[in-house]
Amino acid sequence: MNTTCKHLLLSCLSLLPALLMAEPQTPNIVIILADDIGYGDLSCYGAEKVKTPNCDKLAAGGIRFTDGHSVASVCTPSRYSLITGEYAFRKKGTGIARGIDGLLIDTNKTTLASMLKGAAYTTGVVGKWHLGLGTTPTDYNSEIKPGPLEIGFDSAWLLPATGDRTPCVWVENHRVVNLDPAHPIKLDYDVKRGEPGSFVKGIPRIGGQTGGTAALWDDENLSTVITEKSCAFIDKNKAKPFFLYMATHNIHVPRVPNPKFRGKSDCGVRGDAIVEFDWMVGQVLEKLNSLGLTENTLVILSSDNGGLNDNNGPDAKHGIGDPDATNGHRPNGVLRGTKSTVWEGGTRVPFIARWPAKIKPGTSGALMSQMDLTASLAALTGGKIPAGEARDSENHLAALLGNDTQGREWLIEQSNTGTPFALRHGSWKLMPTGPSKPQIKGTMLFNLAEDLSESKNVAAEHPEKVKEMKAQLERML
Repeated sequence: MNTTCKHLLLSCLSLLPALLMAEPQTPNIVIILADDIGYGDLSCYGAEKVKTPNCDKLAAGGIRFTDGHSVASVCTPSRYSLITGEYAFRKKGTGIARGIDGLLIDTNKTTLASMLKGAAYTTGVVGKWHLGLGTTPTDYNSEIKPGPLEIGFDSAWLLPATGDRTPCVWVENHRVVNLDPAHPIKLDYDVKRGEPGSFVKGIPRIGGQTGGTAALWDDENLSTVITEKSCAFIDKNKAKPFFLYMATHNIHVPRVPNPKFRGKSDCGVRGDAIVEFDWMVGQVLEKLNSLGLTENTLVILSSDNGGLNDNNGPDAKHGIGDPDATNGHRPNGVLRGTKSTVWEGGTRVPFIARWPAKIKPGTSGALMSQMDLTASLAALTGGKIPAGEARDSENHLAALLGNDTQGREWLIEQSNTGTPFALRHGSWKLMPTGPSKPQIKGTMLFNLAEDLSESKNVAAEHPEKVKEMKAQLERML
């Protein structure tokens, strides 16, 4: 090698560290999953009676998807699909879980968490779990296994089910926090909400609970604790790649926002709980910023299903669906339907992705599903998914990063009541048998590009499209 070539090689080698440093490292990943926040509940998605400046800031710095979906229109199946990368209807028993149901996810299954852990990430979950714990019926008085630690999470701080289901205690890893063995927890799921024995700390819950008094959570501070534990996880793992799954309880019933958030919206307690959720998002973003992690952290914000237009649940002054409950606020915007339905309002939810090092801010109409995060993040991080695992998860990393405008070609929308399925194909949507709420018989087809509110059934005008989509749905099921 002549002198000139040697000098050129040495010069290139000297630049290599700088070139490598200029490239973003494997990003930290934070998934913030809200509960029951609908497509129209954030001001960056059009809400006017409630302001969400932190969510808006996140959207302004990343991509705001206008056709992003939870996998089901209720919580447990939606969360199951997010974690496993497969449709929940493929797994028996993935309806809305009780607080005494054992772990719904097979410990031999590859999950989003185990895939990322295999890619050298430290993994943690904080907040609402609602995927079962231990074995049925769950024994909260001893070591609670299996759980998140057995499916890929390194640490867990959990609200086991929901705020309106017992037990009303925190679980850290395998144990109830602050449990006094002299006062064991006893649960009775024959007790219905509102019946004698269902009241815990003055609030009616599903499933009676006695004992465990020292371990009971404070409803007013659910959001505060979840936020503090999430920020603590980030702080502890700031020096290495981490994955945080932060699942908020907001805005599921019972809504008991901290006093500092009461009256902060113009649409009742439900709106105040959204303001509280926005505060939680802001605290996490500020933690990342204070540690210098913002640039190389992928933050994904979404919701487990669409919203429900109630003030504070069925026991409130106003009934479900009464617009007076939220002062005219429309949780799902122009979309038809709500949580638990296969109308767009059931699964089309806020979906935001921000990664300053890689994502250019903007808006995308790509058809996105939370179920695809497993395959997409595997493509991003080099994580491994064995053959046959996460079988419904598709790699749409390009769309997630804003480099593809299509996203999914086909997407099943799932409910747990009435019509169980709908199928999306581009702007087309098929309901094979019609919904039960309201009761409509026969096949329904909508062109969402022209009719986002699903008000005009065009099945009769497009019989070939109906035939094509029915055949595709049968293949996918």
